[in-house]
Amino acid sequence: MKKHISIKYKIGALLFLVSFLVSCGSLILGLYTFDYYIMKQYSDTAYQLAHTTEDFFEDGELKEMADFALKVSRGEISKEEAAEFTETDRYRDIYKRLVNLRKNMNANDIYVSVPDFNAEKSIIYIMDSYIEEDKCFNLGDASALPEKFKQISMEAYKTGVPTTDFLESKSEFGHNTTASYPVVYEGKTIAFINVEIPMTTLEPFLRNFFKSMAIFSAILMIVVSLVGYYTSKKSISKPIKTVAEEAKKFITNKREVSEILNSIKTGDEIEDLSKTFYSLENEINEYIDNLQKVTTEKERISTELNVATNIQAEMLPIIFPAFPERKDFDIYASMTPAKEVGGDFYDFFFTDENHLAMVMADVSGKGVPAALFMVIAKTLIKNRTQMGEASPSAILSDVSENLCEGNKSEFFVTVWLAIFDLSTGKGIAANAGHEHPVIKRSDGMFEIVKYRHSPALAVLPGITFREHEFEMQPGDVLFVYTDGVVEATDKNDELFGEERMLKALNENIDCSMMDLLPNIKKEIDDFVGEAPQFDDITMLGFEYYGPNNN
Repeated sequence: MKKHISIKYKIGALLFLVSFLVSCGSLILGLYTFDYYIMKQYSDTAYQLAHTTEDFFEDGELKEMADFALKVSRGEISKEEAAEFTETDRYRDIYKRLVNLRKNMNANDIYVSVPDFNAEKSIIYIMDSYIEEDKCFNLGDASALPEKFKQISMEAYKTGVPTTDFLESKSEFGHNTTASYPVVYEGKTIAFINVEIPMTTLEPFLRNFFKSMAIFSAILMIVVSLVGYYTSKKSISKPIKTVAEEAKKFITNKREVSEILNSIKTGDEIEDLSKTFYSLENEINEYIDNLQKVTTEKERISTELNVATNIQAEMLPIIFPAFPERKDFDIYASMTPAKEVGGDFYDFFFTDENHLAMVMADVSGKGVPAALFMVIAKTLIKNRTQMGEASPSAILSDVSENLCEGNKSEFFVTVWLAIFDLSTGKGIAANAGHEHPVIKRSDGMFEIVKYRHSPALAVLPGITFREHEFEMQPGDVLFVYTDGVVEATDKNDELFGEERMLKALNENIDCSMMDLLPNIKKEIDDFVGEAPQFDDITMLGFEYYGPNNN
């Protein structure tokens, strides 16, 4: 199991890291700034010494010495003549003053030179007061410059303006700064006065500064981390832990709402979180209570619907063969509701010994309301038919008038009703807005019998329903159904349709009635697939064998 790290430690570590980064940044910036201004101070001092050295020379004197030094370096004047020149009183006087200035200012070197950028060694010495006299350059001696110094010197030579860059170097004398000061005469740079000052106090001072900053940063990091730790523990970690513990208790202690959540006062999002959990616990309890009530009610309704389903099923003829003693016909029917109860119904019953009434009907709507209307319609049709001496048209007219009374929900029912004389094979049927019947002659195929039919029952009062006569010969088959058969829909919203229905019937043309209807239902199920059933599917099949077969 992965070990959790407390948020107080995470916040403390985060604050330590942030303070460490800030301290490092401050330390680096401080060192850089300190180094910059110290070096600038040293450089300014060097330039002041160079400016003082310039005053040692009289007007035009340095120009003459520079020209003389260039001639010596180029071999135009001999070394002996150069040595004699350095022994003159004027040259020696300036040299001594230069040495004294170097000593008084603790400089490593102060030297006067003239540039010769065309030569490999571009510095030609005029006068050198190096700290070790035996290593001093003599008049006319040449020396090379580092590339960076050479570029800076060339720029200063052209402009006559001292560089603003710090000429920093490290030699056997340690960390130094060098000022290269151009001397301008009659608008032209004639020589450079160079001053090299050791930065003897810089490195120790930098070490002390770094040490002080490091100690301060360490103390700051420790203080910030401790303050962050205890602050987060009190204001963040502890309240969040309380919220987590109380939420866990709510789960384990049978939904007991914690009042502690409502008492957390941090004045921030954690307080909002605790109040949200408090409200959530109350809402969950309320939701669960309501859910239990709804579940109980749903179970009660489901139980009642199951009872209603059984009642509805028991109202329809479901025992087959329905009349085992009769040999002159065979009949079979089925109803598959789209919901627990449906609005479709079928019926068949004798009105006398030779007359069989067959009913196929479909109530508008679905579910319980349609089922209730179906019960009324079925009862009225059967009762009125069994009264005798009435034609299908008269029966439907009387039933429609009764259904229109108090029909505030405006339900209607399509009905196909036939009364068939088994002794003669003749029948009379009335179609109130229902699907057309299908007939197969003994030597033929299943075909739809189409004719004009009347409006549905309960649409309007005072309607007269058409009726028509038909005749069946031994071996003929009658098939009636509701629109749930032809309007069965697959996942692509394609209907099963009349053509598929006729094809399925003719593929099972030799089946008995008890096999025919299940086979048609299987064809519908295979076509629909996983798509839901939207309408009741009801079918009735009747095969006439003739009176002589009884």
